[in-house]
Amino acid sequence: MGTYLGAPDGRAPTEQETQRPMDHNRIPPTVRQTYGAGDLSKAASFAGGFINFGDWQGIDLTAPTSDDRVHSQEQLYRRVLRSFPEPREHLRLAEVGSGRGLGAALALREFRFAAVTGIDIHPDQVERARAVNAKALATYPDRLAYTIGTAERLPFADASLDGLYSVEAAQHFRELTGFARESARVLRPGGRLAVTTFFTAEGPEVAERLKILLASFADGLDVPHPLGPFTEDLTAAGFAEVTTESIGADVWPGLDRYLVDAVPPGHWTRNFLPSWRDGLLDYHVVTAVRA
Repeated sequence: MGTYLGAPDGRAPTEQETQRPMDHNRIPPTVRQTYGAGDLSKAASFAGGFINFGDWQGIDLTAPTSDDRVHSQEQLYRRVLRSFPEPREHLRLAEVGSGRGLGAALALREFRFAAVTGIDIHPDQVERARAVNAKALATYPDRLAYTIGTAERLPFADASLDGLYSVEAAQHFRELTGFARESARVLRPGGRLAVTTFFTAEGPEVAERLKILLASFADGLDVPHPLGPFTEDLTAAGFAEVTTESIGADVWPGLDRYLVDAVPPGHWTRNFLPSWRDGLLDYHVVTAVRA
């Protein structure tokens, strides 16, 4: 992969600095297909180029539109980004699993961070992010960037970031222990981590039930990560003030209502709501501070 060690002045890396080869064999096959040729952002479940289930709080669910869907996805980003303290103008952040990069652009535009770098394992997604956000990159050439990296090998020097966040990507990480350690490495003391995604209940029977109910678990796109072991990993890696917040009530009912009109009857994505109701999984926001 090579290594980008961070710009000495804290700015976002330039395109020249972040260009380096990526071994496709490091990308899990289902991730390679889903975010490569498959381009998941075009699926009916999503809208506007974002790829997350959304925060539906305050959205009228009588007949949700594609604009409502985009709004829900933006709201999920805002919920996570509000975890970072003010003043935010001097904070250097990176997003792990940035996809098409719309969330990183939103973070810079709305929250006025000093610099935001979107990191993604898939070179196709990095190319899309640069294309989709070309205007933002031209407007903020020293503050916004997109580059290749993985959760267990982030392209930053030790203690070079003030914040790190990830929005609905950690369910794809093969394991979270390395992610916790790497997050601790790149964050300065006092730096903050914010992660939101769906975590599963513990136990092998849970994983087997989810494989039956949800195709993304059956084909290996999503990995059943319980919440408890992840918070333990964070503590062991050197984080303090680890907090978790369940936001399933703001995610699953709204998503399912949108799916009623977006996917065929009986589509497997409709099983997320009953899986949540049965306690097999839940959506959480996890925050922690580097000690």
